[in-house]
Amino acid sequence: MARDSVPGFVRRAVSGWGNYPVEMCDVYRPEHVEELRRLVTSAPQATLTPRGCGRSYGDAALNAEGAVVQSDRFDRMTSFDEATGILRCQAAITLADIIEFFLPRGFFFPVTPGTKRVSLGGAIASDVHGKNHHRSGSMSASVKRFTLIIASGESIVCSPEHNAEVFWATVGGMGLTGLIVDADIQLRPVETAFMSVEYERIAHIDRLLERIAESDDAYDYAVAWVDSMASGGSLGRSVLIRANHATREDLPARQRDDALAFRQKRRPGVPFTFPNSTMNALSLKALNSIYYAAHPTKRTLAPCDAFFYPLDGIANWNRGYGSQGVLQYQCVIPEATAREGMIALLESIAASKIGSFLTVLKSLGPESAGLLSFPMQGKTLALDFPNAGPEVIEALHRLDAIVLDHGGRVYLAKDACMTAASFEAMYPRLPEFKRIKLELDPKGRFSSSQARRLGLVGDIDPESGGR
Repeated sequence: MARDSVPGFVRRAVSGWGNYPVEMCDVYRPEHVEELRRLVTSAPQATLTPRGCGRSYGDAALNAEGAVVQSDRFDRMTSFDEATGILRCQAAITLADIIEFFLPRGFFFPVTPGTKRVSLGGAIASDVHGKNHHRSGSMSASVKRFTLIIASGESIVCSPEHNAEVFWATVGGMGLTGLIVDADIQLRPVETAFMSVEYERIAHIDRLLERIAESDDAYDYAVAWVDSMASGGSLGRSVLIRANHATREDLPARQRDDALAFRQKRRPGVPFTFPNSTMNALSLKALNSIYYAAHPTKRTLAPCDAFFYPLDGIANWNRGYGSQGVLQYQCVIPEATAREGMIALLESIAASKIGSFLTVLKSLGPESAGLLSFPMQGKTLALDFPNAGPEVIEALHRLDAIVLDHGGRVYLAKDACMTAASFEAMYPRLPEFKRIKLELDPKGRFSSSQARRLGLVGDIDPESGGR
């Protein structure tokens, strides 16, 4: 199969949303399912990796030694059962497409990360979680079935009841079991397009953890913004944000007739890549102080879009971190060691003087059956560090050591520099994943730069083409 026999083939520089790393990749952009199948069985590159919207942060959707399959043309909704709330759609449709169509009709996406500009297939492959994991679990809890093209070119249907081993290897499996073609998703009914939100300023990490424990059962959604630059008696200074979907009765009478209207606030985008020095310790400290001062303890109503996706209204906001990009980092510490682990992480971050522009802490509920799914019951901390050079990666490796010491793990969708040894120690079901991967893909057709870095797959043999 010649490269140019598939429409849209190009060789170009590719990165994740963090703009680090950047790799030259062969990229295919097929238009039909049969083209997908031909790529899997006949593309001349040794390996393939799927790519949806490119919103994972590191190298999960990069494949410098093979090819990337850009699937964004597979973005249609095909059926919806209003009685059950089950939507069937192709894998490259975005959460934004689904929400903008269904929210005015009284349905919302059940589990959503901090951006709606991710593909459905990517959300499944990352087994994404949201501010409601403590109540609703991760993405896999809402997936009823999906169709997967495996390395042989065969399409198989997977669900928790049918081809269950493949299902649980695929959710959270970062695209290494095959290409997701379509899926059935359980949507959530809502009465309005608004959230009933409470903000609470909190002075220290211990009080934050107390307030989270006291209120998690009363709120579907909860997350805390944390000042990563604070230390000493202010360590963990934060704003706890909790919310439920607003009912019609929660709204002022004048808004009830238009309760489900989708409201999306557009802000000016970032027109160019900022200088690398823009995000420094001084500017981050100032931004953290401004955020804390601007969010007093209060109750309010907010449109769903503003509550869930504050950064989506700013086009290309990742350019603000400079040409070297941003290193996102998210970890979870199990409940038994969560307090000690969170304190150790925050102290390490404050001592590093590197600083995180956006730092959030929240509860996670019980882990799913996904073999490489990230969440476990405990507390998770998500951060983003301007990539100022090797000292940032060294700081992240120190965080990895703290996470390992406390029995936690790092999220693959936001990883760019974890070592294979750390990954193996964090994910005890890795051998089971590798067994299923080998059965599905004995010649290692599906791979990625991240998968090779972490030892999820073997290196490519240039003599055999890896096949």
